[in-house]
Amino acid sequence: MRILITGSNGLLGQKLIAALRNDPAVELLATSRGDDRTADPLGKRYRSVDITQQPAVDAAFDAFRPEVVIHTAAMTNVDACELDPVACQLQNVTATELLVQAAKRHNSHFIFLSTDFIFDGKHGPYREEDQPAPLSIYGHSKLDGERLVQQAGLKQWAIARTIIVYGIAKGLSRSNVVLWAKGALEKGTPIQVVDDQWRMPTLAEDLADGCIRIAKKKATGIFHLSGPDGMNILELVQRVGAFFKLPTTGVTPVKSDSLGQPAKRPPVTGFVLDKARRGLGYAPRGFEEGLAILRDQLEA
Repeated sequence: MRILITGSNGLLGQKLIAALRNDPAVELLATSRGDDRTADPLGKRYRSVDITQQPAVDAAFDAFRPEVVIHTAAMTNVDACELDPVACQLQNVTATELLVQAAKRHNSHFIFLSTDFIFDGKHGPYREEDQPAPLSIYGHSKLDGERLVQQAGLKQWAIARTIIVYGIAKGLSRSNVVLWAKGALEKGTPIQVVDDQWRMPTLAEDLADGCIRIAKKKATGIFHLSGPDGMNILELVQRVGAFFKLPTTGVTPVKSDSLGQPAKRPPVTGFVLDKARRGLGYAPRGFEEGLAILRDQLEA
């Protein structure tokens, strides 16, 4: 099975590569912007591709002829998207459209990564068929991407929505809430943490496993892939502190609207995971179990 991954330098991209690179049933092409940043370079199995440029996309597809595309690349900084909607549109919508058209030409199974931020957070946890109502430019861009995938006339497509992905990988351009919390608590830095946003954080390895299951089972449709444990962000930080035996005395609870962030966040998201559990055999690990995996990787 020839699998092309976009965003291979990102957290999910690196976890997908780690899971697939030694799989004898898989021929892999990892793509990202710039140089390969994976811990163990992929050599000829890596190609630098600017997915906002049609010639670059078409050249990569024509050379590799992927049977499966796992499209993880995106502009995911919610406030940056709000402040620069043009860049957000280019990276999250235009790039997706170029990839979808190339996938259609090659009859590739197209797997698109999406987000809980396509919902308004009034009625979570959400099922796959619940009505989207994004609050932010980022949420709108990912929903536009979903609709492109659904309406392009692809032979096979799947959408994998997720929530707060955490984990560790080499050379990441962005951190994540778990690493941020751990770092701040270790330094004793006073931090303000919202207590009115409820999420189900997702271990990057679990999300990668869900995506691979979609690919190998040739599954189609929408799947919700998150962690199984729900909590507000304050509780998340407190649980990180408890797990790593770090004091949380410098943590002050605040409300979202007091932070003055450019983008609105949905208050309560979370996912009902029944469809992915039943249809894919998806079995995400609990939050503390995920933290144990992260701890072992940090100590390795």
